[in-house]
Amino acid sequence: MGSVSLIALTMAAILFSAGGILIAQLLVKGTVNPQKGQAYECGIPTTGSPWNQFNIGYYLFALIFLIFDVELIFLYPWAVVVKKIGWVALAEILVFLYILFMGFLYAHKKGALKWM
Repeated sequence: MGSVSLIALTMAAILFSAGGILIAQLLVKGTVNPQKGQAYECGIPTTGSPWNQFNIGYYLFALIFLIFDVELIFLYPWAVVVKKIGWVALAEILVFLYILFMGFLYAHKKGALKWM
């Protein structure tokens, strides 16, 4: 029953998404307007080219933030079941935190946490 359910769920997802796109194409009247193609930034008219390159440091900083944000996603279920599992859970979370801390030290050593 597992593979049949997965196939049915996949088919339903494809049909729902394709159906929504098809209905939108049939019912919504599209208009061509040069203003639609312009970049919009909080109502302020743009100056210069909207295709600016950003410093890679911003992306590295954001990725490191995501890594430590995802850490919290794993810590919450651990905190819920820590009493049931006992010392094994404590050992596992210490290994997990050690790996994250080593990643933090690596990023710090490479200078990824320095703000421009």
